[in-house]
Amino acid sequence: MKTPPIIELFFDLTSPWTWLAVHNLVPMAARHGAEIVWRPILVGGLFNTVNPTVYERRNNPVPVKDRYMAKDLDDWARLAGLEIHFPPACGHPVNAVLAMRVALAMQARGQIEPFAFAAFDALWAHERDLADPDILRPLIAAAGEDPDAVLAEAGSAAVKTQLRTNTDELIARGGFGSPTIFVGPDDMYFGNDRLALVEAALGRASKA
Repeated sequence: MKTPPIIELFFDLTSPWTWLAVHNLVPMAARHGAEIVWRPILVGGLFNTVNPTVYERRNNPVPVKDRYMAKDLDDWARLAGLEIHFPPACGHPVNAVLAMRVALAMQARGQIEPFAFAAFDALWAHERDLADPDILRPLIAAAGEDPDAVLAEAGSAAVKTQLRTNTDELIARGGFGSPTIFVGPDDMYFGNDRLALVEAALGRASKA
């Protein structure tokens, strides 16, 4: 029996482009019979280590480029049928540490996908601050888990270490932002606008 293609999805909830990618990647994987391995990271750790120009650009914005980026995000959101407010009213960048630790705790319970979808929607459609435990609690509960237990695990040394390990692994494999997608161990794609290439790679993998 042929082994289904594996997609590794390195992601941070606080990227609107990642929400677009995830929204489209999940049904794409289903179409190809592929398995998604969710890999929570801290995108700020990537920026600090391998992509500090992100901060330089924030400090020295190019107005015409920023106007186009806003239009581009709106266009992609409209195409996907998503509501995305950028920047959200809660402020940006959002502190992702707690939310990404919760994502790992939810992954251990087999509930990372529903949690991630709910968290993306809470931040980008409803402009809720994912750094606030009281925002995360109902998202955890909606996935059928106990918020107190999940938040306690999110603060554990094991979860903190795993989040750093995932981030360091992506750096070692050549990643520099979110979303980063691997089809197999070495075939890397970055960004929502590379999904057509991801789908082509899945097609090749399914025929191999």
